[in-house]
Amino acid sequence: MMTTSSAGQGPATPETPVYFAMPATEALKVLGVEAGHGLSAAEVETRRGQYGPNKFAEAKPEPAWRAFVRQYADAMQIVLLVAGIGSLLLQQWGTGIVLLGLTLFNAFLGLRQEGKAAAAVAALQKMMIVKAKVRRDGSLAEIAADELVPGDVVSVEAGDLVPADGRIVRAATLEIDESALTGESTPVGKDPSALLSPGAAIGDRITMAFMNTNVTRGSGDFVVTATGMSTEVGHISGMLQTEEETETPLTRQLAALTNQILVISGFALVLSMALNLARGNPFAQVFTASIAFAVAAIPTGLPAVVTTILSMGTQMLAKANAIVKRLRSTETLGCTSAINSDKTGTLTLNQMTAVEMALPGRRYVISGSGYSSEGTIKRVAGQPDVPLEPFLLPMALTADAEVEQGVLVGDPTEGALVVLAEKGGLDVRATRETYPRVAEVPFDAAYKLMATFHRMPDERGSEVIRCLVKGAPDQLLARSDSVLDSGLGPIPLTDDFRARYLQENQRLAEQGLRVMGTARKDFDPAVFDPDGDLLAQVDGLVLLSLVGIVDPPRPQAKAAIAKAHDAGIQVRMITGDHAVTAESIARQLGIQGRAITGAEFAAMDDETARREIADIGVIARVAPEHKVRLVDVLREQGHVVAMTGDGVNDAPALKRADIGIAMGITGTEVSKEAATMILTDDDFSTIVRAVEMGRGLYDNLKKYIKFQIGTLIGFIVTFLGASIFNLVSGVPMLPLQTLWVNFTVQICQAVGLGYGVAAVDVMQRKPRPVNEKILDRRQFTWLGGAGFVIGVGTLGVVWWSQVQGEDLARTMALTTFALFNLFFSIACRDETRSIFDRGGPADRPFLYASLLSVLAIVLSGGVDFFQRLLGTVDMNLGQWLVCIVVSGLIIPVSEVRKAILRRNERKALAGRAA
Repeated sequence: MMTTSSAGQGPATPETPVYFAMPATEALKVLGVEAGHGLSAAEVETRRGQYGPNKFAEAKPEPAWRAFVRQYADAMQIVLLVAGIGSLLLQQWGTGIVLLGLTLFNAFLGLRQEGKAAAAVAALQKMMIVKAKVRRDGSLAEIAADELVPGDVVSVEAGDLVPADGRIVRAATLEIDESALTGESTPVGKDPSALLSPGAAIGDRITMAFMNTNVTRGSGDFVVTATGMSTEVGHISGMLQTEEETETPLTRQLAALTNQILVISGFALVLSMALNLARGNPFAQVFTASIAFAVAAIPTGLPAVVTTILSMGTQMLAKANAIVKRLRSTETLGCTSAINSDKTGTLTLNQMTAVEMALPGRRYVISGSGYSSEGTIKRVAGQPDVPLEPFLLPMALTADAEVEQGVLVGDPTEGALVVLAEKGGLDVRATRETYPRVAEVPFDAAYKLMATFHRMPDERGSEVIRCLVKGAPDQLLARSDSVLDSGLGPIPLTDDFRARYLQENQRLAEQGLRVMGTARKDFDPAVFDPDGDLLAQVDGLVLLSLVGIVDPPRPQAKAAIAKAHDAGIQVRMITGDHAVTAESIARQLGIQGRAITGAEFAAMDDETARREIADIGVIARVAPEHKVRLVDVLREQGHVVAMTGDGVNDAPALKRADIGIAMGITGTEVSKEAATMILTDDDFSTIVRAVEMGRGLYDNLKKYIKFQIGTLIGFIVTFLGASIFNLVSGVPMLPLQTLWVNFTVQICQAVGLGYGVAAVDVMQRKPRPVNEKILDRRQFTWLGGAGFVIGVGTLGVVWWSQVQGEDLARTMALTTFALFNLFFSIACRDETRSIFDRGGPADRPFLYASLLSVLAIVLSGGVDFFQRLLGTVDMNLGQWLVCIVVSGLIIPVSEVRKAILRRNERKALAGRAA
């Protein structure tokens, strides 16, 4: 009896097949599937009902009562709860009931927000769903990974995330990074023909692929043996730890700021209570004053509000096709000062179409667009008409992509070659069935080619093993010694032809075309070893053709690049194409700076690279280490770097960058895992739009924070001043009046500022430093001064009106302070721009919020129901005017400061110009 675990099947039993220890053919037989055909639709449905979806079991939800109790762990909730209970004990029934009601309201609001956050996470997970290429009913299809069932035949290649456990049935230099499962950092080479013992450890099972591991090299097929919780990683569920959200620099600054305000507020509260008690005021009156003071001056909700705004920002970005995986990246976006963008699919449409083909001494023009096989191959008049099949065969057989009725499954460049073969009269599917692969060398960035080996007759009818190759023209030329002439067969490669070949490659590249070369080589079947070092045998090639593939620039990319330049962000194109091709596209897009190759960049020492990087706009023929070094050089200069990528070789640079951006449509699963942001439309303009939204979000946050801090200081000055000068028994506003301001005017204006229209010049400013303080000393000094004006103004109204009764004095204090909040929020909308300047889009969110604040102010002082609730009284027109005029004083004070700042800015600009 076997006691070891079969992959993804738990402890083995006599009935449990140990797939890793049996031949691939036996595993396929046990699972009832043919590798070349896959499962039928009916069999898939049957197995889905038997095994369920291919996903992990969800954790048990937190009980509702525990989630509700957890809401009372917040400091503000504790303050309100203590104040409410204390009010009831002192028989202040109205205040106590309202305070306790507010704690319930906050608790339910918190639960609702958590529910919305959970729903948002679920929505993002749906958008980031892993795809799998699976063979069903004889065709290759791309489906969601959770739809896989045991018996499915899945194809993987470098960059893919393995979607389930499976027995490998085909491997071409296949290597998989299994560190997430085994802890071993070195990728594991896979061998489907290996004979393993049933006791082999997980790390030694080279015949298996395991769920959630990364394919780092090569390609292969495997038959699914286990899904979901039955997989190895499902068994070891403790290894599936999600990354916890860390505090952002912004939230850390706010927490420190909140603590400072808490200390100041606490000291002021204690001093106020001591003064009032020393005067012999009744404890009930002192307690009432302390409740009002505590509710007004303790900003415990400030970090939570900011986090909520950032969370909403991630949802706004998702709607704009940019999924931000970590909250802290939302704020970092606004600091971006350098964008290193891949060309294909990001700056271009990634709708590859072959438009030119060059054979030795001949040129052909290809019509049609996209992945439709409608089109023709036309030669230049006067050139001989030669059979094209030998030149088209590599395009059909070396490509893994499949195109059916204009729909592509696979790599876009391969799709263009497949469509070209179809236009030339080849039935690609039938050709692949007639000449199946007997071996292959998968594409690798190190040698920039792919080779497949097929048993077929040569031109004389003799059976050979024909190696067909596609790849970078310079790499193929270096490995070739002859060229195919249709009339004469292979002829020696002369220096003259080498020069013409390179010239033709240059001509196509200068048109902005991606150029692919093809070649072939024949082997004697009797001596060919499919298990040998195949790459070493890909030499002595016979050159066949050059194909020019167009990938037009995205129409919106040029405008987005210009917008980025205006915002002080330098855009660089990073591509594997030749420098002339990349430079041609870059000039069309308006990318500034010269073009160099990755080799030239690597040859620079660090000092030279730092000195010259600002003048470099294109780096072509890059390797993964060049991308990482580029990120390092830019970050050393203080840049906040955004890096785009879609392949497995991009993952190191994506991880190193401040904002790693993966492509949602064409990106590999490895690149998506390494990135912090995913573009669901693969569009460069979305990156610039996301940066703009990040800047606007941060700008709005600063507006809200300045407003909140200024009014908090105003509260402290008002209550402490009332105690010091013994105005209205040290209680300038009752607890309910204070709560009314907090939960009406302040909330409305906070929402208006936080979600209002961003400043019109947000993309004309230089990128802000990532370590910039949310409030510097100058701004904090201003907010202290503004809070002092608010507090003194309110106290002045109280002093003037208290001779007419405390109720009227508190009513006027409430009205004046609320109006101060309204006017101060208007002043906070822009740091330097006057509120009387016109222009820019209408800020409807702020306008609507302000109208609601005005309504709340009118209700508190002029409607009988609210007067009885809040303890306010009627005011005459003169008293209303006093409140309005005094509170309006914050406007001229703010305008004087803005005028000084504008004058200083003009002086600074003039100084720099001089």
